[in-house]
Amino acid sequence: MMNYITENDRIYATDDSGKVIAEVTFPAENGVATIDHTFVDGSLRGQGIAGQLVKMAVNKILADGNKIAATCSYALAWLKRHPEYDTVCNHISYNN
Repeated sequence: MMNYITENDRIYATDDSGKVIAEVTFPAENGVATIDHTFVDGSLRGQGIAGQLVKMAVNKILADGNKIAATCSYALAWLKRHPEYDTVCNHISYNN
């Protein structure tokens, strides 16, 4: 289990040397937080970590009282697979 660090607009994890190995960013503006970047180190791929990151970001965005938007292709695909969040999604463009 990774130890995730949660900031206002970012959730991430580092390895023992302090290198970021997993990260999602979601800056908020005017009540809408946009998930704009998801990164998982190659050594961790295939473990569902990107999905965990997006879910944590979505939960934090909602807990902060914001709506959800996404420009990151992974987050867009994740939100498409989780229609239960449709009512709180805003400005979602599936063109990317």
